[in-house]
Amino acid sequence: MPEPTLNYVSCPDASGSHRMAYWQWGDASAAHVVVCVHGLSRQGRDFDVLAQALVDRATHPIRVVSADVAGRGRSDWLKDPATYQIPTYVGDMLAMLGQLHRQAPIQTLDWVGTSMGGLIGMGISGTPQLPLPAPVRRLVLNDVGPAIQWEALQRIGTYLGNTGKFESVQQAADAMWAISTSFGPHTPGQWFALSQAMVKPLPEGGFTLHYDPSIAVPFRGLTEESAQQGQAALWQLYDNISAQTLVLRGAASDLLNSQTAAAMTQRGPRARLVAFDGVGHAPTLIARDQVDAVTGFLLD
Repeated sequence: MPEPTLNYVSCPDASGSHRMAYWQWGDASAAHVVVCVHGLSRQGRDFDVLAQALVDRATHPIRVVSADVAGRGRSDWLKDPATYQIPTYVGDMLAMLGQLHRQAPIQTLDWVGTSMGGLIGMGISGTPQLPLPAPVRRLVLNDVGPAIQWEALQRIGTYLGNTGKFESVQQAADAMWAISTSFGPHTPGQWFALSQAMVKPLPEGGFTLHYDPSIAVPFRGLTEESAQQGQAALWQLYDNISAQTLVLRGAASDLLNSQTAAAMTQRGPRARLVAFDGVGHAPTLIARDQVDAVTGFLLD
């Protein structure tokens, strides 16, 4: 599989600025751009398989771009941990889109967001009068919606920020699998490929997870009450969305329940819903049926 190119964009913040990394596949001059954004503790190389499928199946030039959200992967860590929040990430994506548009004008803009990446996509698509180079045409929300189950947040909180130390990438992959079985069936080769970009070498030897442990700081400040209060704002964003929307759900997801997913088909953009049996939170978009669902939606 061809390697994507690694790029950076400077993003303003209260401390001055930070660099966000992003990966790019396909034709760097293409007017059709698909932005892919990962989940809370993940990074941009999660989309290798999907990105290559989009490039291979498109009948026109296409750019697929996947960010390492601030504090993850190759991106800078933020000086103020309290700013590891959706509004910061939306601002960073606007900076990236602006840079991409200057490099080659964007005429068609699509978005694929897994979990946190979907919330960022809702912010991009559902906030009026953002300075986007083009409106979001099609939006894929992968196992996330305006209402997030508190029990799932509690589960994620048990491991978020524990970046650990591992003797090998394989040992790290095994440790991540222990907390990621809800992603559904993966071959050992598939899981190892997903895991390689999830670790970085330590100066003293060995490996640790790729992200700033401080991304957990604002997460730990959440309460059940504050999470519920945030749902009204998220539903407002969702109801503002005009993009054609596809909601993917792991049929066993503990984060996006079936009631919320059903409500998303009845209000706002009236999303199309596809569920995957044997998968919880969240589909990794590697299995053939998952890739087909996304590529079919974006390229038809």
